[in-house]
Amino acid sequence: MNKDLTVGKPETVLWQFCLPLFGSIIFQQLYNIADSLVAGKFIGENALAAVGNSYEITLIFIAFAFGCNMGCSVIVSQLFGAKKYGLLKTAVTTACTFSAILCAVLMLVGLLGCDPLLLLIRTPEEVFADSKLYLDIYVWGLPFVFFYNIATGIFSALGDSKTPFYFLAVSSASNIAVDILFVKAFDMGVAGVAWATFLCQGISCVLAVLTVWIRLGKIGIAEKVPLFDWSLLKKIMVIAVPSILQQSFISVGNIMIQSVINGFGPSVMAGYSAAVKLNNLVITSFTTIGNGISNFSAQNLGARQYGRIKECYRSGLKIVWCLCVPFCLLYIFFGRYLLILFLKQGSEAAMMTGQQFLWILSPFYFVVSSKLVADGILRGASAMGKFMVATFTDLVLRVILAFALSGLTGASTGIWCAWPIGWTIATTLSIFFYHKEYEKLSDGSYLNTQAE
Repeated sequence: MNKDLTVGKPETVLWQFCLPLFGSIIFQQLYNIADSLVAGKFIGENALAAVGNSYEITLIFIAFAFGCNMGCSVIVSQLFGAKKYGLLKTAVTTACTFSAILCAVLMLVGLLGCDPLLLLIRTPEEVFADSKLYLDIYVWGLPFVFFYNIATGIFSALGDSKTPFYFLAVSSASNIAVDILFVKAFDMGVAGVAWATFLCQGISCVLAVLTVWIRLGKIGIAEKVPLFDWSLLKKIMVIAVPSILQQSFISVGNIMIQSVINGFGPSVMAGYSAAVKLNNLVITSFTTIGNGISNFSAQNLGARQYGRIKECYRSGLKIVWCLCVPFCLLYIFFGRYLLILFLKQGSEAAMMTGQQFLWILSPFYFVVSSKLVADGILRGASAMGKFMVATFTDLVLRVILAFALSGLTGASTGIWCAWPIGWTIATTLSIFFYHKEYEKLSDGSYLNTQAE
């Protein structure tokens, strides 16, 4: 159901909109967590290392899908807030056309380039074959990843965060069952994990796209609208390209960090693979709430309701900090028990690696979540330059410090310390940029060109 985010008490509206988004990302992360859990428990430590090793490369592909999601979502939000429904429909079809072409190019690159990437990150010989197998199957499923992201971006833009939640709840639960069926009953190994994800993502994608098509058909307009518009594509790209670059460079940075981790051997790789899944569950949750804040901001900017943006920022902080408390306590005091879920017969080295990672990072969730709230407003306001400066600062610092601190300490612990330092400095920048952007709204100098 479409929802106008420009009316009602901002805090109440934001809570109602963001909580289903949080639930959706929990189920979305179950795809990756289920893959690692089944690989670690039913196949072995090397299989877990292979899935985790491949995951960093799949994030590059997801970065492009996410960028298309955000470009479409922010522009559609602004047009929906401005009640320009004809342009809204053209923006959707324009985004879909561009995404289809981009997806085809990436599939070609993926099928030809996965081997060199695996070699580049120093993938150990004992996990190379399984890593390649997982990636090859994943690449064939890229159209599902792209069009599902476009569909969920449109739902969010229209103020509907519940429909994606329903799709993901069913498909993620199914993915766990099919994972176990393919691996344990059919003895398909890592291929079973990959094919289970392929199948369940495909079904959820088809259902989501059909629902979007029906939903848009109910938005009545008198005139016939074009299917493609270069000016709208340019506006979408203003949001999409920085978002793609952000996620891509983060993925490239993670791959570089993964290459350092791989030098410590399969046990450290497995421990990191398990712990980073738990960490990504939290960070992706915050990022998704930030995306919801982008939609809220964009709709209100399209409707020229500038006064609601500051309330959105304060309410967003309340939401993410409420989530920080249980995650932080859970990972600090019960992290070992969560890691056991992933490790069939994990070595003590793998277990300690995972625990140290969670102990060092989890207290700083309060910091990075504040950054992602500010980033959400910057993105909704199309202030992508400021957004990218803060993001790249975090990335560059994290990569440099991972290499430097691991070299100085001679242990993987040095790598984990790079995260909090990068987060803290980047958060300071994001909050500063948010306040500068809000000043433009307050003094009337802001012109929301994206909705014109």
